[in-house]
Amino acid sequence: MTKPSLPDLLHAAVAAVGGTERPGQVTMAEAVAEAIDDNSHLLVQAGTGTGKSLGYLVPALAHGERVVVATATLALQRQLVERDLPRTVDALHPQLRRRPQFAMLKGRSNYLCLHRLHEGVPQDEEDGLFDPFEAAAPTSKLGQDLLRLRDWSDETETGDRDDLTPGVSDRAWAQVSVSSRECLGASKCAYGAECFAEAARERAKLADVVVTNHALLAIDAIEGAPVLPQHEVLIVDEAHELVSRVTGVATGELTPGQVNRAVRRSAKLVDEKVADQLQTAAEGFERVMELALPGRLEKIPEDLAYALMALRDAARAVITALGNTRDRSVQDEDAVRKQAMASVETVHGVAERITQGSEYDVVWYERHDRFGASLRVAPLSVSGLLREKLFTERSVVLASATLKLGGDFNGVGASLGLAPEGTTGDDLPVWKGIDVGSPFDYPKQGIMYVAKHLAKPARDGDRGDMLDELTELIQAAGGRTLGLFSSMRAAQLAAEELRSRIPEFPILLQGEDTLGELIKNFSADPQTCLFGTLSLWQGVDVPGPSCQLVVMDKIPFPRPDDPLMSARQKAVEEGGGNGFMAVAATHAALLMAQGAGRLVRATGDRGVVAVLDQRLATARYGSYLKASMPDFWYTTDRNQVRRSLAAIDAKAKADGA
Repeated sequence: MTKPSLPDLLHAAVAAVGGTERPGQVTMAEAVAEAIDDNSHLLVQAGTGTGKSLGYLVPALAHGERVVVATATLALQRQLVERDLPRTVDALHPQLRRRPQFAMLKGRSNYLCLHRLHEGVPQDEEDGLFDPFEAAAPTSKLGQDLLRLRDWSDETETGDRDDLTPGVSDRAWAQVSVSSRECLGASKCAYGAECFAEAARERAKLADVVVTNHALLAIDAIEGAPVLPQHEVLIVDEAHELVSRVTGVATGELTPGQVNRAVRRSAKLVDEKVADQLQTAAEGFERVMELALPGRLEKIPEDLAYALMALRDAARAVITALGNTRDRSVQDEDAVRKQAMASVETVHGVAERITQGSEYDVVWYERHDRFGASLRVAPLSVSGLLREKLFTERSVVLASATLKLGGDFNGVGASLGLAPEGTTGDDLPVWKGIDVGSPFDYPKQGIMYVAKHLAKPARDGDRGDMLDELTELIQAAGGRTLGLFSSMRAAQLAAEELRSRIPEFPILLQGEDTLGELIKNFSADPQTCLFGTLSLWQGVDVPGPSCQLVVMDKIPFPRPDDPLMSARQKAVEEGGGNGFMAVAATHAALLMAQGAGRLVRATGDRGVVAVLDQRLATARYGSYLKASMPDFWYTTDRNQVRRSLAAIDAKAKADGA
């Protein structure tokens, strides 16, 4: 039997999902198939509307080897598992003569733990466990959430938190879930045979396509113990997010509260002398943290080094003692011991990592208004880790609407541990980058406006002129505005000011409701505006007339006092590179490309991206940032933009929106 052709398979899949075949999608599918066949790697930029998920799913399914697809957002995971994969598998079945199986796999704490649900939660202050269902008043929000979780446990097939709608608070979920470190293990657990997390793992072992998230992919790479099944092809969607997700997983944290919790959990399970040693070390650490000032620690201060060594040694003694003792008087001793061990091991691991002091780690203090001070440690770079763990054993395809910054893929490639495209060498992964374009006509559908006449934004300075400009733009647009701000404080100030200036245009502010609710309300009323920060720059998909003006208050460079970013910048400079361009400008370019991408989400969309920061027009790096964004028609003429916005608003109103 002849092998079905890729164009025929793609055509069948696109028809099945009710889409339209696009030239970029065909180019992408062919490039993905080639990378898989050659066992090489591909970075593919596919603009919004290309249909990129089918562009990688079809060649991956046709290849026949096991594929892992890792995405950054929950929305895309659900879309793949609930819509794209079922329809694609059905559509390809007649030609492939097989029906590939697919499954979703997440970290253990995403699944309901039946042991916790039925046996209770190990309690910090006393022996044994307590029943959260009895402890929480049934009339309280927590009590209601817990009762709903108990009912849900009888009907859910997956136990996956994301299948529970409406959701529950993090506090409620913590009562019925465990981390992988706290888990007893299927063989030791009375509920092992019914375990939702174990069932998900078993389904993944049998599946041809496993859909997971960047965090689990990072854990699989960093911790050495495989959590993902063996696979020949890895597809990373939303790949622009990968470096920050891997950095997050590789970051350690110590707080006095966390250390005290470890003390309480282990105290009843070890002898008094060992428990006292950890208690004393915890008090010493807490005293140091009370005086902690936010910022990077280039050298570990003597008092902190001493406190951390005491903590490390005491934690190690507790770990040994926990492994050697048994106390049958403790109710469900294994669960209590496992939770204590997980807490103490985390404290030991972070204290030891900082004490050992690697030149590849960055250590800093953070201070939070509500939670107090914390000590954090993160890798200076994850590029070496990614090169070694990601690109050696399999073919990797990285896809996103924004991978090409300043005109090429080398900036993103370097952050992933890849040498410049075309560089050859013994240990260097072979890769290529392709931009398959977008089905949208950006110069006709959108205007890029830079408010060149505004004063240069100063750090935390008064920006009255920017607020005047923003007010006028929103009035010209008739609302319909997504405001992307470089800080939460700036978003709050703007919302407060504009709510009194132009009350006829309702302004929603991130943090005042769940993101999902805010986006739903923003979409429903064209006069409404939505203001917010980081997650809005890349998480909003509102096609149509409700979003016809996207405003960026200023270029989103990292804060100068961001310890990790400034350390990375300094390291590039010490290596002879341009730290500002490699770190700060790349960070800003990625966010601006994502932010500008919020405007045009469908072929009929029209509108303006307004950047209220004159540096985009005047600074030397401005051209690099502009080259990273969609190719909109460009202007600095404020009157022209107001006329255009008013015309777009008038047309939308005439069309009934």
